Amino acid sequence: MERLLSCEFNMDAACVELKFVDGSMISIDTIAVENEIADNMYQRSELDWLIYNKPLEYAQLVLDGNLERYVKGTPAHRLID
Repeated sequence: MERLLSCEFNMDAACVELKFVDGSMISIDTIAVENEIADNMYQRSELDWLIYNKPLEYAQLVLDGNLERYVKGTPAHRLID
């Protein structure tokens, strides 16, 4: 994989899609990830915030295997009560 061309959330497919210059694409099924990682509504809300506001950061956490640690730890962004 060469350079990243775009990263965006596709609402129709509920996937974060990464498109590369060489024509390859990675599609992350956010529903499946959420079902595996999130234990409660607060963690799901945190994941939703990442998906909508920072899809590239979300994709990096998923691909690096750090999403569970992010959700269970102290995320940089905290939802306001």
